[in-house]
Amino acid sequence: MKKVAILLADGFEEIEALTPKDVLSRAGFICDLVSIKENNIVRSTHDVCIYADKVISGCGDFSEYDMIVLPGGMPGAKFLSESENVISVVRDFDKHGKYIGAICAAPALVLSKAGIARERKVTSYPGMDNYLTDAVYMEDAVVQDKNLITSRGPATAMEFAFKLVEVLGENSENISNGMLYSYYGKN
Repeated sequence: MKKVAILLADGFEEIEALTPKDVLSRAGFICDLVSIKENNIVRSTHDVCIYADKVISGCGDFSEYDMIVLPGGMPGAKFLSESENVISVVRDFDKHGKYIGAICAAPALVLSKAGIARERKVTSYPGMDNYLTDAVYMEDAVVQDKNLITSRGPATAMEFAFKLVEVLGENSENISNGMLYSYYGKN
């Protein structure tokens, strides 16, 4: 069974964290919400408190995980980028070719800080591209470059989550249909 860790810092964007959690869980993956603090309560950018499944100090080297997901939101993405533990995990995952999903401000702040966006195709929240000057910046909703999957923001969270399911080896079509995703954008 493949496992995913979604890293949460105070100020995370709810849609960008909980949509992947929901979709990945529906696909049958084990998906842990991991607080980067020393307690399980994490407050979102819109003051929603979430009880994380684990805290980062209890996850060891993250070797049991196949993917990490970095939600955006402010100041959540900034806090992720300031965490030595997070940057270390991101670098280790990239070094070993393990999947890294990042959305909104996280690609710009976290991936650039970790030094793994260099010369890779990425996207992020509009206006954050100034942090990604050494990357190949794309304006697509979701961009994959090998083990790195990035996305733009809250409105692209579903498409991002379906892509995460697919790169982990499952078909997202049944989940997408069951969630009525085909109605997206229709009047």
